[in-house]
Amino acid sequence: MTEAAEKEALVLFMPSGKRGRFPVGMPVLEAARKLGVYVESVCGGRATCGRCQVSVQEGNFAKHQIVSSNDHISPVGPKEERYDKVRGLPEGRRLSCSALIQGDLVIDVPQDTVVNAQVVRKAATDRVIERNAAVQLCYVEVEEPDMHKPLGDLDRLKTVLENDWGWKNLLIAPHLIPQVQGILRKGNWGVTAAIHRDMDSSRPFIIGLWPGLKNEAYGIACDIGSTTIAMHLVSLLSGRIAGSSGTSNPQIRFGEDLMSRVSYVMMNPDGREAMTKAVREAINGLIGKVCEEAAVDRHDILDMVFVANPIMHHLFLGIDPTELGQAPFALAVSGALQYWAHEIDIDVNRGARVYTLPCIAGHVGADAAGATLAEGPYRQDKMMLLVDVGTNAEIVLGNRKRVVAASSPTGPAFEGAEISSGQRAAPGAIERVRIDPQTLEPKFRVIGVDKWSDEEGFAEAASTVGVTGICGSAIIEVIAEMYLSGIISEDGVVDGSLAEKSTRIIPNGRTFSYLLHDGEPRITVTQNDVRAIQLAKAALYAGIKLLMEKQGVTHVDIIRFAGAFGSFIDPKYAMVLGLIPDCDLAEVKSVGNAAGTGALMALLNRDHRREIEETVRKIEKIETALESNFQQLFIDAMAMPNKVDAFPNLSTVVTLPERKAPSEDGGGDGGGGRRRRRSRE
Repeated sequence: MTEAAEKEALVLFMPSGKRGRFPVGMPVLEAARKLGVYVESVCGGRATCGRCQVSVQEGNFAKHQIVSSNDHISPVGPKEERYDKVRGLPEGRRLSCSALIQGDLVIDVPQDTVVNAQVVRKAATDRVIERNAAVQLCYVEVEEPDMHKPLGDLDRLKTVLENDWGWKNLLIAPHLIPQVQGILRKGNWGVTAAIHRDMDSSRPFIIGLWPGLKNEAYGIACDIGSTTIAMHLVSLLSGRIAGSSGTSNPQIRFGEDLMSRVSYVMMNPDGREAMTKAVREAINGLIGKVCEEAAVDRHDILDMVFVANPIMHHLFLGIDPTELGQAPFALAVSGALQYWAHEIDIDVNRGARVYTLPCIAGHVGADAAGATLAEGPYRQDKMMLLVDVGTNAEIVLGNRKRVVAASSPTGPAFEGAEISSGQRAAPGAIERVRIDPQTLEPKFRVIGVDKWSDEEGFAEAASTVGVTGICGSAIIEVIAEMYLSGIISEDGVVDGSLAEKSTRIIPNGRTFSYLLHDGEPRITVTQNDVRAIQLAKAALYAGIKLLMEKQGVTHVDIIRFAGAFGSFIDPKYAMVLGLIPDCDLAEVKSVGNAAGTGALMALLNRDHRREIEETVRKIEKIETALESNFQQLFIDAMAMPNKVDAFPNLSTVVTLPERKAPSEDGGGDGGGGRRRRRSRE
């Protein structure tokens, strides 16, 4: 065997996050298949269909300990040259069936080549929003030039806009000034002006001008998440949502979590520029997609509202986020901002404006402000807990008397990363799980199939999508069910003694795993998976408890889950796991993409912009890292549901296993102690 054949390289596929070591010389497509990464290939690796396109991401990816370079992949060969000549290969793309691994690589699987792409489930709201948009269309008929009245064409336009519509002290977007005379004459002196009245209430702006009557004006409301980007195209005249779409955030290839992206900026001189360019390109692509869906010209977009967490906010605006990666987590700017869209490379009408909601704190961003605007804890008499569970959980707690906010670094575990069989929500992913407490046999549902796995016809129905992994909602359910069934202890240790009872409990080194699906691929929940979820949920719960202590309360009246992931969390299982504190389950609800709803509200009614700007100034920001008791709250929250807190409301709907002393379950060797399990209602 040659030295080259013996050598292995580490390959990481994005956005799935799956990684493995493969022999140098192996085709990238073969490595993807071995990892279960979906890369389409219709021609069977003959380099004729072009469906298996990938691209190499260059740079030092510190979190993954990978230095990736185009030098680590074989040069373009005859097959790729032939394909490029005949059909064209986009710049930077390679055919993974022909490209061979030569060294460590970070491979991006472009989402435009993936048929079974991630299901981005951030839906539009059905809420009725009172309209008071920042943009107004005004048709006027301008007096023709007169040699005896030497007033310029633009000045006469301003005069008639003041006389007919009451607009005083009008300014005009500079790019329109050279066009005014031509537009007036083309419209035979009848024109429609778009007036933007939010930059400075005393000086409204003419941002658009068209010959004749124009009655179409649109806006964009966009939520830039660390994992997904969700966008709505909205008629500014009717308030109708004309189109909605979403996509994976392409910055995932630079790092799955926020801190890894900050690290990438710090370690790569062009890191900030690369991530800014990536997210802006994705946004421009989404604009094209929603406009195509609605049959709208993208140049009819005149106003845009964006929300994002602080790091995404800074990167979108081209601001270095480095200071957010270290204490005291200083924002470059926290207040609301306005830009011309073209200043930040957004391809819409040149006069379009961009508004970003204010950020609350260093790790509680404009997305949390949007969710706060949408759900309005500051409008409540009761104590409301608003939680956006994502890569970085943002927490807002309060009522009309006082609102406090914080963030907790939950990491990407809830979204499938760091979990051995984890994946994002896509067809074939397990999304619901139940375990029989007596036999320990599971049943589950997968995205794209209506039947449970124990129902007749499931195998046939699932054959089209497969059973490919576990998504976030199922990760919560399977671990909660493992706890209720006695498979794991209160402290999260897999009870290896149950292997005598069930073949589902399988040895895994010094620990044990639970076999959820014995198929291809084989899907298990390992001890490390349980620990990853414990760490994530403990960080969130400890942050919530800290805010409760600041408010001087021992319980909350209302809990609202925000975000795409929160929409699919079963409140009962979230409480069994100890993700959230005890509460009447009837008062625990998912509110979908509340951040996006807040963006919609700010887009359609400029009064909401002033409302959230004032509210954010009053919210008290708590930095969990600086609180002395956070560590103890975190340790208590590692247990299920919690080491010290009672769950009386939860106990009325589910029978929790009896609490035991830590020593009975300790050790972490996976053997577990003998324990009495109680049946569930």
